[in-house]
Amino acid sequence: MRRFFSPPEKIDDGKVTLDESETRHLRDVLRLRAGEIAYVFDGLGNEFECQIEQIGKRETKLSVVKTIQPPAAESKLDLTICASILKGDKTGLAVPKLVELGVNRFVPVLSARCDVKPKDEARRVERWRKIAFEASKQCGRARLMTIEEITDLKTCLGREAEKADRDLILFSERDGKPFSALKSPVSITAFLGPEGGWDDVEIEAAAKSGASVITLHGRIMKADTAAIAISSILQHRFGDLN
Repeated sequence: MRRFFSPPEKIDDGKVTLDESETRHLRDVLRLRAGEIAYVFDGLGNEFECQIEQIGKRETKLSVVKTIQPPAAESKLDLTICASILKGDKTGLAVPKLVELGVNRFVPVLSARCDVKPKDEARRVERWRKIAFEASKQCGRARLMTIEEITDLKTCLGREAEKADRDLILFSERDGKPFSALKSPVSITAFLGPEGGWDDVEIEAAAKSGASVITLHGRIMKADTAAIAISSILQHRFGDLN
């Protein structure tokens, strides 16, 4: 795929600059040359057809031929997933699937029953961001999914509750209303629990923060499956997967 990323500050007056990493991919992997066409997205939803002008050791210069539609359109649903961190590499496995499903923002959460220790937080988050970046390039999205720093559930609930015009939904294996109780939100923050589920205090805290507690009946899903399945359900019901 001749598709590359350049941040908005590197796209100006019809000129685009690729950094050293993208230059290596263009030059050494795809073996492109000056004069050839490449496609560049800016992470904010914009995509450009470009012509390669100059390939250096640490950067590549291109000129914009025209603005084009990204291969994958963005959903009308502004979806944030706040999910408990899973043991092993399960969170990292879920991240690219969330990108493919059109999630805009991912917040890794520490909850009471998380079976993980928050060590090497910066390294883990940075790795997830790299995974999301590569997934965006491959699936055709021109918007990068934001991955925030690891936070505890209480802080996350309070922060999301302060945002205007967002519907908060906590998916729980018990004590919730049916999915049909939801209306038609355009901005959703969905909270997904750990492998051991939410404890009673967390469910009560979510309800007090204004979140709708929802229980999906009929299926028992592992936590990593739930992240993908619930994102798909929300995009089908309120977004563009229909």
